[in-house]
Amino acid sequence: MAREPISLDTALASFDALWSPRIVTQVNDYDVRVAKVAGEHLWHVHDDTDEFFLVLAGELYIDLREPAGERTVRLPQGAVFTVPRRTEHRPSAPAGASILLFEPTGTSTVGDRHDEIPDHVDATTGHPLGS
Repeated sequence: MAREPISLDTALASFDALWSPRIVTQVNDYDVRVAKVAGEHLWHVHDDTDEFFLVLAGELYIDLREPAGERTVRLPQGAVFTVPRRTEHRPSAPAGASILLFEPTGTSTVGDRHDEIPDHVDATTGHPLGS
């Protein structure tokens, strides 16, 4: 873990891959990840953990399938949202966005259950910053 401050702008500038988060630091048993995103991710579910999103730049949409039906939340720059565990969801960013995620170490980007993984989505538990 880094013992010096980490610039999120520098971290984001260090990679180009979309939907492929980088781990910038850890807090207890949680990863703090940054990602560049554009287009659609995929429908997926995290059975045992919530998923926290902070939009650093751009705009993110998250489609949700909830007991009351489907809805979409819009997250402009600076907005935060937590998807509750066991909620099927699909993030998207039509014009692109940079996001910060906070989730338990080892959490897969495609959840525990998911649709077929498209080529543009990296099924990972996060990459170390600089890789």
